[in-house]
Amino acid sequence: MFQNKDVFPGFVVWINQTIREPLKAEFKRLKNVKEENLVKSLKAEIETTHDKHRDEEKLEKQLQAWRNNPSWIDQPPKVQVKTQNGSFCHLNVEVNVGLPPETVYNIFTHPDNKRYFKNIKECISRKVLMEEGPMQTVEVKQAAAWKFLWWAGTFPVHLIVQENRKNLTSKYKQEKTMFMKVFEGCWRVEPLFIDEHLCDRMKPKTLQDYDSCSNGRGRIGSKVTMDQMFQPSAILTPPPLSWYIRGITIKTTESMIDDLLAEAARLRGGGGGGHDDDGQGENGAVLEKSKDEHIKERWRSRRRSNGMRYTNRRMM
Repeated sequence: MFQNKDVFPGFVVWINQTIREPLKAEFKRLKNVKEENLVKSLKAEIETTHDKHRDEEKLEKQLQAWRNNPSWIDQPPKVQVKTQNGSFCHLNVEVNVGLPPETVYNIFTHPDNKRYFKNIKECISRKVLMEEGPMQTVEVKQAAAWKFLWWAGTFPVHLIVQENRKNLTSKYKQEKTMFMKVFEGCWRVEPLFIDEHLCDRMKPKTLQDYDSCSNGRGRIGSKVTMDQMFQPSAILTPPPLSWYIRGITIKTTESMIDDLLAEAARLRGGGGGGHDDDGQGENGAVLEKSKDEHIKERWRSRRRSNGMRYTNRRMM
């Protein structure tokens, strides 16, 4: 068929040079890229694991400093409530906690944090929607308890929470609610240098400075700042319903702070903290009764104050 026997071998050589060799080179390149990516992935995983262990060691060292010197007096939180248009409320809370910032952050973001907070009756579900390094977005569904004056009950909570472990901050917004038109907020945890006196005249500005000037003996506490905005739904806007909702929300937040301080005392070695599902114990019952009496008195005082303002307006 072919008169020149060199034609077919030449064609084979041409095919080999133009198709097979480039394919082999591409496969080799892809193999090298895959192996390189695998090496990078393993290296990143090793570095992440190393950083995690190092952070855990630092945190344990900070906790041990508190165990060695658990002396700490909890101060009442600073609570400010501003109301706009009669129903929209801005709640700001500041409180100092005798625990390292990472520990406080872990308590707030724990998947099963009902073990720390009595007002969380059930953790229904928790779904991670996005995770990128220290940041993640989580969908949380819980059943929360409320108690105000002589009334009590439970209500569903459906939150989208954005957590940033690097900055120790969190933002949240309620997705679906029967009682609230608006319910969203944020909180952050910042370090407090408890034993600055160990640094003599030097005022540390960073954790590294503080650790150095205190010879590693300085305790690190936390400043927790919470900002929350909420507005009852339209059917609950008229007084006194809006007052009840506002009171329930404020009391629930105050209760969470009390539970946080109790857990901090337990971790420092001072007892208390945590709670059983079947009850709070005698001391817990006495404390809860005291808080109820306190808020009832504040409620009576507010009503008397409102009544006096109304009487004065009529007299004028």
